[in-house]
Amino acid sequence: MKFEHIIEINNPNNRNIPPVSLEQLWQGLVLRAKSPKLFIPHLDECHILEASENTVSRISHYGNLTVHDTVTFAPQQHVHYQVPAQGEVPASTLKMTIESPQDDVLLVRFVYEDNKSDAENAADKMYDDFRKSAYHEADIDTIRIIRELALEGRFDTPLI
Repeated sequence: MKFEHIIEINNPNNRNIPPVSLEQLWQGLVLRAKSPKLFIPHLDECHILEASENTVSRISHYGNLTVHDTVTFAPQQHVHYQVPAQGEVPASTLKMTIESPQDDVLLVRFVYEDNKSDAENAADKMYDDFRKSAYHEADIDTIRIIRELALEGRFDTPLI
């Protein structure tokens, strides 16, 4: 399955939404990787196993399900989540890419992919449709939380 969508962050034609700076957006996306409980209400625990300047290795607990993943950062460009196959969890990726097609416009492109074959994708279509909807809603919530934190001044000083 491959699922992709875009969420508009800033649009100079819509002044009803307070703008978020590139730095605030970037800090929010990094915060989501390093402190996911702020963004994922059903996450029980997340522990950082290893961290470097541009990589974080984590273990997350959702009830009885444990997921190991690695998150890599290309500063102010993209955040890339990689989940290797493990137990009942298939290999998958999520890439959040910041785009600015014109001045004062910021977008985030979310791209989800797994390694299932076309036959597996066809068999899982109903389940995948549900997952796509859940991913989209989670991404909307991520941007909403980043906006709220930006308005609160959370990103006025560097997080890292």
